[in-house]
Amino acid sequence: MTVPIPPVPKLEFNRSPKHTLGVEWELGVIDPQTRDLVPKAVELIDLVAPKHPKLHFEREFLQNTVELVTGVHDAVPAAIDELTRGVDALQEGAEELGVRLWASGSHPFSDFREQPVSAKMTYAEIINRTQYWGSQMLIWGIHVHVGISHEERVWPIINALMTKYPHLLALSACSPGWDGIDTGYASNRTMLYQQLPTAGMPYHFTSWQEWEEFERDQAISGVTSHTGSMHFDIRPAAKWGTIEVRISDATSNLRELSAIVALTHTLVVHYDRMLERGEELPTLQPWHLAENKWRAARYGLEALVVTSRDTEERWVTQELSELVDELTPLAEELGCAAELNLVPEILERGAGYARQRRIFQRTRDWKKVVDATCDEMEQLRPL
Repeated sequence: MTVPIPPVPKLEFNRSPKHTLGVEWELGVIDPQTRDLVPKAVELIDLVAPKHPKLHFEREFLQNTVELVTGVHDAVPAAIDELTRGVDALQEGAEELGVRLWASGSHPFSDFREQPVSAKMTYAEIINRTQYWGSQMLIWGIHVHVGISHEERVWPIINALMTKYPHLLALSACSPGWDGIDTGYASNRTMLYQQLPTAGMPYHFTSWQEWEEFERDQAISGVTSHTGSMHFDIRPAAKWGTIEVRISDATSNLRELSAIVALTHTLVVHYDRMLERGEELPTLQPWHLAENKWRAARYGLEALVVTSRDTEERWVTQELSELVDELTPLAEELGCAAELNLVPEILERGAGYARQRRIFQRTRDWKKVVDATCDEMEQLRPL
């Protein structure tokens, strides 16, 4: 007997007339004595939120995590200003609670078995389904939403953004430590997160209709029944009318965050403008995309990446330098040229993983790494 296949439901994309911007940044709560994560995020939010009703603080998967969520903005500086006010408010509350704020791609020594999950049925279902891998998700990232005017533009732009996956990851990578060891990776978070059945690189969809068919199949087969959505590294956010870029590790500070947000925002608008002009957007074969993701996770800013369908390769630092030059005129138009031009500062200083690794190699003490990472939250301020 043949089971009839349900019709493909229309997935309404709430089109954005402008390239609006929203940012989500995940922060951890640290015990200043042990330097371990502590499950005081809810307590911190309950302390801070009533005093700052215009700021948006979210509970996250783990009870040690606060997510800062901006409203909808037209430009990067306004979004970063809102995040700055959020961090300042949380810092004030953290001091009152006797804890510290911290951000990174992963914690270098915390035991995932001792970190409680938030009391939410969806999270319990994720753990029940994913077991060992799901329970290890002591990882934090940045999500950047950019408004798109029409759903048929979404997948061409996402496929083009995938060619810049290693650029965004290498620049933000800051998770070399795990379970007390140096993993040898710049972003161990990236390797951990892709173990989940709904996470990882998106498939190469060529139209919105293909995406709708995929979403129907995932719902019928039960893949998304426990989460409600796929957690791809880049995905459409139909409810908001945005493309959501989720590649980057959570940076330790707002200064570097502003550079990554500016690069992300400008890239999305750049590819959308190319579509308007009728130009062909860049793509790479899936095997090159997968290799580039791995190389950026492994080597960070020391990665040699594939840059063309003919398998040409270049150093990602060289690519980033030239990309900043290319995108600066557009960034000036979008009001984020100053933030975009912080990218060379990261190249000179070294990304978060390199700074953490240098401290650990010198001291053999991850607690000193945590201290330094917490300090960066306070010291590396935005423009």
